[in-house]
Amino acid sequence: MTLAPEQEDRPAPGRSFPVADAWAPAFDAVPRSLFLPDLIWAHDMATGKSRPLARTGDEPGWLAAAAADIPIVTQWDDGEHQGAEPGTVPTSSTSMPSLVASMLDALRLEPGMRVLEQGTGTGWNAALLAHRLGDANVTTVEIDAAVSAQARAALKRAGYRPTVVCADGALGWRDGAPYDRITATYGLREIPRAWIEQTRPGGLILAPFGTHYSNADALVRLTVTGDGTASGPFLQPVEFMKMRSQRLRRPQNPPSGGTVADHTTTAVLPPHGRFDPFPLAAGLRLRDVVHAIQPHDDGARTLWLYSLTTPAWSAATFRDGEDAHPVRQYGGRRLWEDFEQTLTWWRQAGEPGVERLGLTVTPDGWHAWLDHPAQPI
Repeated sequence: MTLAPEQEDRPAPGRSFPVADAWAPAFDAVPRSLFLPDLIWAHDMATGKSRPLARTGDEPGWLAAAAADIPIVTQWDDGEHQGAEPGTVPTSSTSMPSLVASMLDALRLEPGMRVLEQGTGTGWNAALLAHRLGDANVTTVEIDAAVSAQARAALKRAGYRPTVVCADGALGWRDGAPYDRITATYGLREIPRAWIEQTRPGGLILAPFGTHYSNADALVRLTVTGDGTASGPFLQPVEFMKMRSQRLRRPQNPPSGGTVADHTTTAVLPPHGRFDPFPLAAGLRLRDVVHAIQPHDDGARTLWLYSLTTPAWSAATFRDGEDAHPVRQYGGRRLWEDFEQTLTWWRQAGEPGVERLGLTVTPDGWHAWLDHPAQPI
């Protein structure tokens, strides 16, 4: 993301991440530590592991994590988890402060604007918004009653009183509409229709968006028009916990006994890492498909593709040094052919990353585009 000269990011004493000038006073006045529970889990992006830190037992370590530019998990398994060790699935957190700063800057806020935040979490992001815009201009929605109550209490202790609502964010919050900005702190697979309806024409929706092809998201900034549509570019790759109603429900394996087709492919498998460009682009074009990479002891890897709409799968096993790779597939959708067509498109387009992709949302759904809304992919 390129910032205007007057908004260039700058570090500050005691801060380990850059913040745009317009947001520096808020970050200086509102430390993240005011909004964290006593027990947190500091997340290591490199290893994907989270380690528990209890303020009562290790206050220096707890404070260091609170000030560090790292994500911090604050809830596991929708609140069902107990104990200090990490749970199974992280379901609430506070993002890396550098990402929080980047997303707030991407909102392009001006004094007097009204913002609806989707996903209150700890309440820190709502406090930063309230510090700059005033309590009356900030509404934040959280679906989890316990998380919402904790955030409301933390905001009150810190001296901020935005409107805190416990509700399903997919419905927006009509009582405060229309909004100048709507921002989400969780990943989406569909943009809720209510958000477009509750944003004034010319207003912005900023949200992590992706597909079920992978867990990856990319930050998209949509401009809402007066005809009920919204369109805009992707800004940067990210990865967020998903809206509860839009979480992936993995397909069951198709029933046994069907016909399995065998052949080979000469395709070269592109990288499928967390922030590699292909998975996002592939998912935007290869609809209703989820992938998995299976590593083998001999160094080979199998790319599995599963259809989310019909019983079908494919599996291609790649070994370094071999030109032809075995492919097996089953079901009514020829997933491997779809994948190869998507791969050919991506390579012919110059292997685009998120900076060349965009999204348009209409009453009928969404479509992605390359370089310009008039060039759908």
